[in-house]
Amino acid sequence: MPFEKITEEPGRYRHLEKMSIHEILTNINHEDKSVPVAVQKAIPQIEKLVTVVADKMFSGGRLFYVGAGTSGRLGILDASEIPPTYGMPYGLIIGIIAGGDEAIQKPVENAEDNNEQGWLDLEEYSICNKDVVIGIAASGTTPYVIGALEKSRKQHIITGCITCNPGSPLSKHADYPVEVIVGPEFVTGSTRMKSGTAQKLVLNMISTTVMIQIGRVEDNKMVNMQLTNSKLIDRGTKMLMEKTGTKDYEKAKTLLLKYGSVKKAAEFVTRGL
Repeated sequence: MPFEKITEEPGRYRHLEKMSIHEILTNINHEDKSVPVAVQKAIPQIEKLVTVVADKMFSGGRLFYVGAGTSGRLGILDASEIPPTYGMPYGLIIGIIAGGDEAIQKPVENAEDNNEQGWLDLEEYSICNKDVVIGIAASGTTPYVIGALEKSRKQHIITGCITCNPGSPLSKHADYPVEVIVGPEFVTGSTRMKSGTAQKLVLNMISTTVMIQIGRVEDNKMVNMQLTNSKLIDRGTKMLMEKTGTKDYEKAKTLLLKYGSVKKAAEFVTRGL
């Protein structure tokens, strides 16, 4: 019996072209409200995956996201934001998309249908059993992603997945599957909508919680963020003032720029050097 995808079922709304702009926006918003509820139901699954990712990263491992199309782009987005936000070295959380860098901006024909290429792309990073691979696919049937997880498990590499269909082929190859069942899309089959939103929420939860667990956040502050623009320097200066109790903005800014992060500058002040 063929696998049935809830994500491909007909949308609940018909004749969208006859709706007013207000009706379209209101109905999309109504559908989107169901996404956080679906994510909440998956928290026990997410917790198990986060726990193992944090443990592996504590031990020097890396996290890989593997996806195609929208799913692949979301993985790359999440991975690319970790170094500037948390001061982590590049290459510890890595996003891989079917079709390579070209596919970030435009589709690459048949890239997601290659069952072997996902693993070959992972091998370029000398992946090993210290790492974790999370496959992202709304449908749960993308050959590129399934092949990557299947081969990873054969190499005793821990696998997880984020999908929006229950009991999918992808989940069967994941040690820690996360299934967020958001139902049919507003535009039938357009999984960049609710499914994509669900995947982004889950990715936010995974990477943020892992960063907190491995000590990259203090209180609720990004004390290791990279100082890449004026806004972040100003934010960091005020964080340092709050953390150390100093009221001298320029002095705090000078220390921040000298030591490169709120955490290091605060340690200097605390030591009284």
